[in-house]
Amino acid sequence: MDPSHKILVVDDEPDLEPLMLQRMRREIRSGKYSFVFAQNGIEALQRLGEHEDIELVLSDINMPQMDGLTLLGQVSSAFPNIRCVIISAYGDMKNIRTAMNRGAFDFVTKPLNFEDIQVTIERALRHLEEWRNALSSRDKLVALEHELGIAGRIQQAILPTEFPDEPKFQAFGSMEPARDVGGDFFDVIRLNNDRVGFAVADVSGKGVSAALFMMASRTLLKGAAIGVGEPGAVLEEVNHLLSERNDTMMFVTILYAVYDPNTGGLTYSNGGHPPPLVVHKDGSSTLLPLTDGVILGIMPDAQFEEKVVTLSPGDMVFFYTDGVTEAMNEHDEEFGVNRLRDIAGSSGPRSPKDFNLAVMAAIKEFAGMTPQFDDITCLTLHCSEVGS
Repeated sequence: MDPSHKILVVDDEPDLEPLMLQRMRREIRSGKYSFVFAQNGIEALQRLGEHEDIELVLSDINMPQMDGLTLLGQVSSAFPNIRCVIISAYGDMKNIRTAMNRGAFDFVTKPLNFEDIQVTIERALRHLEEWRNALSSRDKLVALEHELGIAGRIQQAILPTEFPDEPKFQAFGSMEPARDVGGDFFDVIRLNNDRVGFAVADVSGKGVSAALFMMASRTLLKGAAIGVGEPGAVLEEVNHLLSERNDTMMFVTILYAVYDPNTGGLTYSNGGHPPPLVVHKDGSSTLLPLTDGVILGIMPDAQFEEKVVTLSPGDMVFFYTDGVTEAMNEHDEEFGVNRLRDIAGSSGPRSPKDFNLAVMAAIKEFAGMTPQFDDITCLTLHCSEVGS
């Protein structure tokens, strides 16, 4: 990421400016970020006129004179190349939904977590960089392959790059895009009461349209995960929102699970996605039972069932897309679940990252010279200990 990214922070709380400058002092000293501040939407528009190099707006919603949602509409129309991140009250789905409809890239919730803010800022700036590259390359596109390369870069820009590595649990995710597909995503979402949400998803179709639908799905999923809570209700909310304006009839399969490290409980709901594989400490493995649930984006009133399993120390849960099990070799054979189980049983306990890399290496060796036709996405959760 290039240095000296200028960020406009809009909030009427006087304590936020010194707090932001103090918490971001290393980034400011290194020249990575510089900040401009405003106390309401009217002042924010003035700052945007004064500073043409502002790249990102971080704005509260509730402010005097002009609120954040009104400001967001103004920025989206007048400054289309600026990315906006909204600060919302925890669980305020109505305002979050309105913000996304008005062009917000992402959101953070109060009380503010500055680690989350920094990750969100970096993600927004990565996306902006890829968008600029896409615009500069648009006139040079001579084939569909160039367009799909843009989709892949947009896709990669929003995936998590930092993962939990705590005494009770660790996680790691990776995605190997195909040359002509841009639709998989995964996410790790911090929730209240030490819980963590894990999502892996696969969007139908190919190209830029799939990448954009994927981005919308990921943002709605994050909002519902924070605002709604339980996995079944989360998928119902996301499905309803995706189905509202889906003239293209695209869809997405999603497996969403919430892990509680204090109890070892994993609550999950499945929207037409392959079942995760639980790998036990002794190398044995079990597929999680399917739940009732269909693909998201087509049937607005679909219901999604939940199930709960309890993980023991040493257990790993391997979430994946069908690009893993349906990878093909030169004999038109699929990689399949049994080969996953062979990897699980081939050695003792290993880290989530090591397991992901072992799966990726096994798929590559299995496929040989056969071209990859689908994204390959893996997300692994490892339970180290259970208890508060």
